[in-house]
Amino acid sequence: MPPIPKAELHLHIEGTLEPGLAFALAERNGVPLPYATEDDLRAAYSFSDLQSFLDLYYALMAVLRTEDDFAELADAYLVRAQRQGVRHAEIFFDPQAHTSRGVPIGTVIGGLTRALDAAERTYGISTRLIMCFLRDESAESALETFEAARPYLDRITAVGLDSAEAGHPPSKFREVYRLAREAGLKCVAHAGEEGPPAYVWEALDILGVDRIDHGVRCLEDEALVARLVADQVPLTVCPLSNVRLRVYDQLADHPLPAMLDAGLLVTVNSDDPAYFGGYVDDNFTAVRDALGLDEQALRTLARNSFRASFLDEETRAAYLKEVDAHRP
Repeated sequence: MPPIPKAELHLHIEGTLEPGLAFALAERNGVPLPYATEDDLRAAYSFSDLQSFLDLYYALMAVLRTEDDFAELADAYLVRAQRQGVRHAEIFFDPQAHTSRGVPIGTVIGGLTRALDAAERTYGISTRLIMCFLRDESAESALETFEAARPYLDRITAVGLDSAEAGHPPSKFREVYRLAREAGLKCVAHAGEEGPPAYVWEALDILGVDRIDHGVRCLEDEALVARLVADQVPLTVCPLSNVRLRVYDQLADHPLPAMLDAGLLVTVNSDDPAYFGGYVDDNFTAVRDALGLDEQALRTLARNSFRASFLDEETRAAYLKEVDAHRP
């Protein structure tokens, strides 16, 4: 039986760079890697916190140089996503991590969209592209990035905010989010992963986001939970990521069941699957086994993923019918 149909809403395309592809691109582009073998690289995937992951994450991006590289990266994700039951993917990319290395933003978007434009025909997966700003860079850098992206906004559905959360509140990016909203883009932001519930409030009230990425720490604030439930603000939760980055010591400690019980519109996603030990259906299987979620809970999570997406209503309804028709 194939996996339950689902949308993936929290997926960093750079975080799908598997060791095999990293070595292949390094050889093709003449980029030296500080690892002798793929196994040596995999052994480095032991993280103490978000920053320890980001250090490796940004270092490996050095192999991504050409439009072909970005197209190959996205296509490799889509192959795996199809096997994982993904029918719709809303994909993050980090332009500043590439432009800072001398890779033009047009090269990044051109390569990604080449693969995504073929995704529905080749893999049966609809896609959207979300441009993220690095929150540990300056607000001015985010504004410069947005202006550089203006010629490509017809290819971009939303803006997001990612990278090191602690000490970088959402309010820092008030102006660039205002510009994004004025341009007709949707808005999302990472908040409440390492940062406090106050960051979730800021993302909602200052940035005007449509969706919160992570958001697990909302449970520390009853008023915030009430707000999120009342407004049905989606939360894109990433369980295996939360364990790998030590937000929780083990998956059995994850608050996903409590979040569902509270009535939060929570979804399950893979975040950076090449680094965190599993793609999206692997996350579904892991939470089922570790948290004792039954088939109805998994079906709710799958339905939530389409409800929380930026799809049009007709397409959303068609995907929801697929979820309801699925039998384990």
